[in-house]
Amino acid sequence: MQEYIEFLKANPMLSLAWIGLFIGLIVSVFKSSISKVSTIDHQQATLLINKQDAKVIDVREKAEFKKGHIVDALNVPLSEIKNNQLSALEKFKASPIIMVCNAGMVSSQASQLMVKAGFESVHNLKGGMGEWQSSNLPVTKSKK
Repeated sequence: MQEYIEFLKANPMLSLAWIGLFIGLIVSVFKSSISKVSTIDHQQATLLINKQDAKVIDVREKAEFKKGHIVDALNVPLSEIKNNQLSALEKFKASPIIMVCNAGMVSSQASQLMVKAGFESVHNLKGGMGEWQSSNLPVTKSKK
């Protein structure tokens, strides 16, 4: 125990960094445990789409969406979700929704906003389109 105290005294900045990381980890785990958004992988997403008719919402920009997206996905960029322009999605409030972006980070933020807007069953696709495509799952391109 004495060695730890000496280390803390000799390296205050490093010690504060470790404490900050530890607190950040605890907060992150706590937030994810109380979140209403579940993170799903591509296998679970496929099951939701096929069995429960889940709606896929792609939050990437229109140019990226046109290059390739999940079949029957709707493109609703994050900026529209932030501005609460969700009128096209109102009819899906009670059905399962899968949020997708490039890597799963932006869609995580969009998922939280969707829950705040009153959507009941929101899921975030882990790994986003990158993982979807690397698993050789079907992708379609927009002509519009």
